[in-house]
Amino acid sequence: MTEQNFSSMRTAMVESQLRTSDVDDQRVIAAMAHVAREDFVPAERRAMSYIDRPIPLAGGRSLNPPLIVGRLLKEAQIADGDKVLLIGAATGYSAALLANLGARVTAVEEEGGPEIAVAGVTVVRGPLNGGAPEGAPYDVLFIDGAVEEVPAALVQQLAEGARVVTGIVERGVTRLCGGRLVAGSLGLASLADLEMVVLPGFAGPEKFTF
Repeated sequence: MTEQNFSSMRTAMVESQLRTSDVDDQRVIAAMAHVAREDFVPAERRAMSYIDRPIPLAGGRSLNPPLIVGRLLKEAQIADGDKVLLIGAATGYSAALLANLGARVTAVEEEGGPEIAVAGVTVVRGPLNGGAPEGAPYDVLFIDGAVEEVPAALVQQLAEGARVVTGIVERGVTRLCGGRLVAGSLGLASLADLEMVVLPGFAGPEKFTF
């Protein structure tokens, strides 16, 4: 497949997936129209780069659909110079978009996870739920997937007023959520029920039934 084909697919993705689904931030649209998503997809799946479904990666992980990334970026309201803690960096696609928007990105991915090569992005290998405390405090927590709960360890790495975007898994449904850290307490609001990849290592406390 040629670069021209990918460029056409990228344009179609912007027009048919983003603009029709509440991704109306022009900076986000411009970034996603510019960054070549196919560069962050395994070679054998490059033809799938712009489909509106998760793309399987090695180790049981998957890359979120473009719409999910676009909605997360919109809700994150990235400003030039923001320090962003990106959890679940996968192959680095979201990291590249955040950097394109002017963020200073610390991207966390598991040991042995996908390869990440994004200029200007600091990559930290370790448990996703541990974050990267050495770079704290962060202005934005960007969790690129759905979790059962946002761990206190990540919340403690945020600056007062930090924005948080994530997916929350509740009764088998994944919901896009956003919020802020206010007076040391994180409040999240549900924004939309959307299919998101579920990140490992974020199980909530076990619920007992009687």
